[in-house]
Amino acid sequence: MTGVTICVGTVTAIKAVWEVRIKKHKEELQKEKTFNQKAAIGRLATASVWEDWITLAKLKEKVVTEDGRIILKVEKEEWKKLPSVLLKMTYLQEWQLHRIGLERIPHFIGQFDNLIVLDLARNAISHIPKEIGQLTKIRELLLSYNRIKMVPAELSNCLNLEKLELAANMHLSELPGELSSLKKLYHLDLSINQFTTFPSAILSMPALEWLDMGGNKLVKLPEEINRMEKLHTLWLQRNEITHLPSTISEMANLTTLVLSSNKLRTIPVCMEHMTNLRFVNFRDNLLEYEVTLPPCDSPEEEEERELFGREFMQYYIQEIKNRAAPPRHADST
Repeated sequence: MTGVTICVGTVTAIKAVWEVRIKKHKEELQKEKTFNQKAAIGRLATASVWEDWITLAKLKEKVVTEDGRIILKVEKEEWKKLPSVLLKMTYLQEWQLHRIGLERIPHFIGQFDNLIVLDLARNAISHIPKEIGQLTKIRELLLSYNRIKMVPAELSNCLNLEKLELAANMHLSELPGELSSLKKLYHLDLSINQFTTFPSAILSMPALEWLDMGGNKLVKLPEEINRMEKLHTLWLQRNEITHLPSTISEMANLTTLVLSSNKLRTIPVCMEHMTNLRFVNFRDNLLEYEVTLPPCDSPEEEEERELFGREFMQYYIQEIKNRAAPPRHADST
């Protein structure tokens, strides 16, 4: 039997060749894997760019120009979150985004430094980012009918703000004291919220002319209410106010005062001197005295008459005076 002789050097050489081949194969597989990953990322990036382009084109279709102002108008569409591609439209001067289900104001809002009006009413916004304070040109901030619970102190940096509406946010109960720096604010709507006390910041807004705090839980008004010297319209309906401070009679510019559906038991006598007060409403209170107005001269006048208005106030105050006067004794004969 002839034996087979195997050279050790030959086996080692063959093994080395196969190891090189295996290593090379693995390297090729890794290169192919890396290539495929990069290609996939590239496809995703391309798809993302394409999607951004479509979104941007869609938003640009919503842009209109009115009175020389560039406005983004969107209503009754689904936009729970605003895309970052919107940053390519920082030239916008006004947003009107209504009933789109928007849940938050984006943090990049501060980069829209051309905004004059931000109207996001009737959405689902629960938070105002502090970046709102970077909108130094903004004049109107309209956020009624949302879910906002707190107003950031940074809003006080919007020194050109003239109109602020936060009605019907349901859980809003206070304003930061820093808002007293809003010296140009003339219109403020805080109705249908949870305020139990009158925000002190409001008393330091010298330009304020129109204020609505109806539908809250106010129990009283501050004695310093007369500090609002320019106020001409004050809505306080549907609160729990039990009395009025005498200083209210010092509000010389007040023309409209709505106090219906409160818990007032009397009317301050000093209010009879509020000659500029054109419209007042005391309907549905707990006033102590009953007052009957004299009949009108015609049915038309009767129809237009405000039963608990200014005329009622004057007669009620007269009734208070009559009851306070000492009784007259008949002269003895």
